[in-house]
Amino acid sequence: MARCLVIVESPAKVKTIKKFLGSNYVVMASNGHVRDLPKSQMGVDVQQDYEPKYITIRGKGEILSNLRKEVKKADKIYLATDPDREGEAISWHLSKALKLEGKKVYRISFNEITKNAVRESLKHAREIDMDLVDAQQARRVLDRVVGYRISPLLWAKVKRGLSAGRVQSVALRLIADREEEINSFIPEEYWTLDAKLKVKGEKKPLTAKLYGTEKEKITVSSQEEMDGILKRLEGQKFSVDSIKRGERTKKPPVPFTTSTLQQEASKALNFATSKTMRIAQQLYEGVDIKGNGTIGLITYLRTDSTRVSKEAEAAVRAYVGATYGEQYAVSGAGEKEKEKKSVQDAHEAIRPTDVSRTPAMMKDSLSRDQFRLYQLIWKRFVASRMQPAVYETISVKIAGGEYRFQVSASKVTFEGFRLVYTEAGEEKEEKNTLVGNLTEGSVLTEDGFDAKQHFTQPAPHYTEAALVKALEELGIGRPSTYAPTISTILGRRYVAKENKNLYLTEMGEVVNTIMKQSFPTIVDVNFTANMESLLDGVAEGKVKWKTIIENFYPDLDKAVQKAEEEQEQVKIEDEKTDVICELCGRNMVIKYGPHGRFLACPGFPECKNTKPYLEKIGVLCPVCGKEVVLRKTRKGRKYFGCENNPECEFMSWQKPSEKACPRCGSYMVEKGNKLLCSDNKCGYVETMENHKNI
Repeated sequence: MARCLVIVESPAKVKTIKKFLGSNYVVMASNGHVRDLPKSQMGVDVQQDYEPKYITIRGKGEILSNLRKEVKKADKIYLATDPDREGEAISWHLSKALKLEGKKVYRISFNEITKNAVRESLKHAREIDMDLVDAQQARRVLDRVVGYRISPLLWAKVKRGLSAGRVQSVALRLIADREEEINSFIPEEYWTLDAKLKVKGEKKPLTAKLYGTEKEKITVSSQEEMDGILKRLEGQKFSVDSIKRGERTKKPPVPFTTSTLQQEASKALNFATSKTMRIAQQLYEGVDIKGNGTIGLITYLRTDSTRVSKEAEAAVRAYVGATYGEQYAVSGAGEKEKEKKSVQDAHEAIRPTDVSRTPAMMKDSLSRDQFRLYQLIWKRFVASRMQPAVYETISVKIAGGEYRFQVSASKVTFEGFRLVYTEAGEEKEEKNTLVGNLTEGSVLTEDGFDAKQHFTQPAPHYTEAALVKALEELGIGRPSTYAPTISTILGRRYVAKENKNLYLTEMGEVVNTIMKQSFPTIVDVNFTANMESLLDGVAEGKVKWKTIIENFYPDLDKAVQKAEEEQEQVKIEDEKTDVICELCGRNMVIKYGPHGRFLACPGFPECKNTKPYLEKIGVLCPVCGKEVVLRKTRKGRKYFGCENNPECEFMSWQKPSEKACPRCGSYMVEKGNKLLCSDNKCGYVETMENHKNI
């Protein structure tokens, strides 16, 4: 019997796959990549056709040695790395590192680690797809030349240890642009009016919202306008003007892709993207299930496809019909999801490998986080193959003089997919029983008004989930790059994460400014998205990978040379201060560290004295009268506080002004070219043209 060697990426898969194959199969792991570009140099020959110079990764010698021993004994070698471009590249690197030329070498891939999927892959063994390998090589070389040409510039201009990247720099720019948008946002005042109306025979009053007049919808922008409306409503009779009844349906969600799983796990489970991917990897590779051994519970986790195999489709339809009733199951294959052009049809959505393995059955074999993520994936998949939810809706318009008020309600008449799954943050919809008792012409008794002042809000700060969604919608990066990209900008301290929100740090601001000034193309969203399309073209065999590098590198090289000359003036030198070192008497200087600026003695290494740097902004604290200074949270987010902290607890996320609000006396804050009252209830705004920009 022929001896076969199967090489997978992860040691966790070895045990799972081994039990599916016969005794003549040896299963071993490469532990991911075995070759890569060297860390000590760019590793790309820009003079000789941009040829990459691959070397064996340090620490992989013993693994390769053991694999070579098994290669000699094997009659057939199956390369079973992950079913994506990176997996294809790892198989190619293995074939080179193990010198498999001339041997019977086959590439197999499976979307799930199950007995049927693994055995079926052996029947469809193929050659390594060099188009997929080249697409991965192009991405790797692009990222390497960008990182290794621009990062040294950042070291020279700012500090060592910084980095730039093709995708990470665009992600940083998105966060910086959002921060700028928030900081320059000027709130606009608006008012709402609720009328409390008594319905005959009901104890509880009905609350209806002001909609507009008989002719049009209106917006109330000031208290004066609201006072006028309230005056005209005095003594008016209220009656039901019209009642509209209807029905609406809500379609079930499509199964998870990498992006949507990361977003929903963030919202529903409060998982960081990196945590979601780590736990999903464990579920994919295999978990020890009591009484069944190691089993892969979900399909491959890096995908942008929502496609589902025919077998899984049939299984979930049967499960829904048997468990919840035939009225809940979709009759066909479910609505066809729209696929993006870049989706490889070999991929499926993220789903359970066996829908009959319910979360309740798996609970005792999984950790708490594994169970919660598996339950989320399982429920979403089952719900995606169920009938839509159906709602009965009612909308009532109530006349009060010239004005019209509105009250709406809905109730679920058929749960459909909601029997199994509702998205995080989805509001529960219930029918207002008072609305159902009304008929056209019904007379209502006014029981008071509730007028409220509001201010428009800026776009929210990005969360990890929102950033992933933005990157996906803009066509930047691939499913496998979202989590590492976010981890990098957090790890470099370009961005701080507080209460789920991502904030630009001082270091991130400096790096983003340099990138925008010197490398506008690289941080251009459209350019980066177009580059992804070109990489897809390589994967489809339509574009030669080195052509992309040939067209890209010369412009990058010119931009770096130009920046080396023109950015000289932004080099951050040690800035002298009037703070005296209490150990040696020298004037302390401002230096940059991983967390931003700090004061250090220029006598280092003889004198190692350091202390926090508090930058005064020339404004006195509105609470105690001492100086307001620029501070930073532990994670690097900037704010303004009193130098007398902790005795004085004054703080503001916006820069305070020396001018007091002429309307209420509160301190003002700067937003773009405007000064705003810090008291939201006041809402006073004026331009800064006639005031000193502090």
